[in-house]
Amino acid sequence: MSRKQQLHRPGPQPGPPADDTGCPILHVDMDAFFVSVELLERPELRGRPVVVGGAGPRGVVSAASYEARKFGVHSAMPMSRARRLCPQAVVLPVSHGKYGRVSAAVFEIFRSITPLVEGLSLDEAFLDVGGARRRLGRPAEIARMVREQVRAQQGITCSVGVASTKFVAKLASTRCKPDGLLVVPADGVVDFLHPLPVASLWGVGERTEQTLTRLGLRTVGQLARIPLATLQRELGNAMGAHLYELAWGRDPREVVPHTPDKSIGAEETFDADVDDPEVIRRELLRLAEKVGARLREAGAAGRTVSVKLRMANFKTITRARTLREPTDLARVIYVTACELYEGAGLERVRLRLVGVRVENLGPAGEAPRQLAFDEPERGWREAERAMDQVAHRFGRGAVRPAALVERAHDGDARDGRDGRR
Repeated sequence: MSRKQQLHRPGPQPGPPADDTGCPILHVDMDAFFVSVELLERPELRGRPVVVGGAGPRGVVSAASYEARKFGVHSAMPMSRARRLCPQAVVLPVSHGKYGRVSAAVFEIFRSITPLVEGLSLDEAFLDVGGARRRLGRPAEIARMVREQVRAQQGITCSVGVASTKFVAKLASTRCKPDGLLVVPADGVVDFLHPLPVASLWGVGERTEQTLTRLGLRTVGQLARIPLATLQRELGNAMGAHLYELAWGRDPREVVPHTPDKSIGAEETFDADVDDPEVIRRELLRLAEKVGARLREAGAAGRTVSVKLRMANFKTITRARTLREPTDLARVIYVTACELYEGAGLERVRLRLVGVRVENLGPAGEAPRQLAFDEPERGWREAERAMDQVAHRFGRGAVRPAALVERAHDGDARDGRDGRR
């Protein structure tokens, strides 16, 4: 488990249902989401330690089943370390398109209950169900309905925290994992918070925790009882006030139904450092295709294209260019990314990672478009949308640019990135 996950006792909490009066906020978190989706197709792996992530020497764990977490495996851990901790783990590759489809279906369940849904990621969201009480019942009843519908319609489980604030609801869902439901009564927030370690508070990282430990503050209750002025002197005015308010359960933030993406990007860490410009350009093409598809799926277009280039010594540089008009086309993103790479003067420098990102986003329908003199009225835009339709029906790997397909010696087509058929 991660450091944060170790702070909370897992599993549904025993005892009679708590009073949910004044608790309109739900935090819904899918249980080991990537793994759960994979097990829908691989039910024979249920009960075994399963890890989803990159299998190469520089692969990273994206998700781990609860059986794998018992061995200390957690997300963001290097896969090499995960294999040492749990040699018997089954490692599965990441399938983002599959997770996106299940996530979209789950969010449809959320929105059938309330329009006030704030997604935090593919697998978690806040719901404000205050306006749904007359139609669907009390918050705890709605939480049970959410869990039942997710299980019945998608075959996976989720944990739900019910509370008066977003902060406490998120803590509650973490504490009742996996497959649990926990209500924190509005008048019981302080009793719930104060025994918890200070690292439970949002914003407390390792460095802040070290400062609080030096002050003798190990629990939220101890932090709550220290003078605000002392916290602000040690942590700064903003952080000190933030943690003091959270320690008393005060979190005025509302559920925001939609926060537009500020940027959309993708990056790749090579299994071995690469200094071949052709290989790097091919990776830039693959990333540009992915970013373009995500932009079109989000109905967005962006004016600024940037590349991220990390060298073998971990030194990282970024280069960006603002276009004359917003784009969601992979071809434009790729050409710009290549020009930025070439302009960085790193064509024979060994690179560990490359990334492509599009920023300054806005609605694609509002983006102006001007044809160049030699550009046909129908061309790249229609081709990429056709690719989107094929990918939606048959999967993202069903169609790709020819440059991403190499020919093996026996004449079979292989994936140009890693040689897989």
